[in-house]
Amino acid sequence: MPLCWISRFLKLTLCLVVSTWVLQPAVHGQDLVQEAVAAFPLQTVRLEYSKPAVLRTLPDYNTLRQRYVGPNLRALEAFLAKLGVQERDIDELVLGWQKGEGEGGMVLEGVARGRFDPRGMASRAASQGIEAVPVQDATAYCFGSGPEATCVAALDRTRGIFGPLAPLTAMIEARAAQSPTLSSDSHFMSLLHEAQANTPIWGVALGAAISDWFKGWMPSQKDMQLDWSQAFQRVRSLSYRVQTADKVHLDVTMTCDSAEAATQLGQVLQGLKLFQQLAWQQQNPNRPNPFEDATVAAKGQQVSLALVTPYTALEGPPIGQ
Repeated sequence: MPLCWISRFLKLTLCLVVSTWVLQPAVHGQDLVQEAVAAFPLQTVRLEYSKPAVLRTLPDYNTLRQRYVGPNLRALEAFLAKLGVQERDIDELVLGWQKGEGEGGMVLEGVARGRFDPRGMASRAASQGIEAVPVQDATAYCFGSGPEATCVAALDRTRGIFGPLAPLTAMIEARAAQSPTLSSDSHFMSLLHEAQANTPIWGVALGAAISDWFKGWMPSQKDMQLDWSQAFQRVRSLSYRVQTADKVHLDVTMTCDSAEAATQLGQVLQGLKLFQQLAWQQQNPNRPNPFEDATVAAKGQQVSLALVTPYTALEGPPIGQ
């Protein structure tokens, strides 16, 4: 083989090796998302991907986590700990919400990648009197009673699935191609494709889930009286990406049902920003204003919101909690 061809071969091989190494985290995330949408039901109105393995490396991780881990996830973490699965064992997480009677009127379910020990979970559950519920070829363990009790099942030593028993059973059955899933919703899948990013947190929301998302993610403001569901009534979809560095960088895109609705929403968000700037110093004189560097822009049917927020501005409960 001529030396020039050997050189080209070595360069190509090195390029492929480096590309594989660089792209591996993104591929893993895509795999878990694909697995989730193949299990989540068609009624899913919100999906969020997060990478706790990356977020845990942040010096301000506890501040970020305390704010955005809602009551349902806190209860789930406590239950997993009873089964021997600690928060540090979860590397990637895909959460799904569907309409129901759960937190904020939504039912939470999800798929996780990390470290699970099915035998250890079974042993711990038996020692604590936690009932084992067979679900096809998996075993679910439920915390509490009633249709909204959170249940967990280890699919193998690297993946777990959770949600109330009925949704969890439906997800396991869907994995066996026994029922329609979110993957067959072309509109939702198109939104996911556009939203996917190499950031530690990203997601999409539809309909009623939009106002719920906004209330949870936006820094709180005392005395702010705003009907969030009314404000987002004409918003059809929302996608967001969160980049974490020295500050939290949040980029949101909202698609409205018309250009007129987008203009109106942009005005509402601009008004919210102005209200924040006027009221913040009186209510929080020693804390940075989380909306100080916010930018809002409306173009066509879309409204974009960019927010750069210091971690210290995230302390305290989200709006509505």
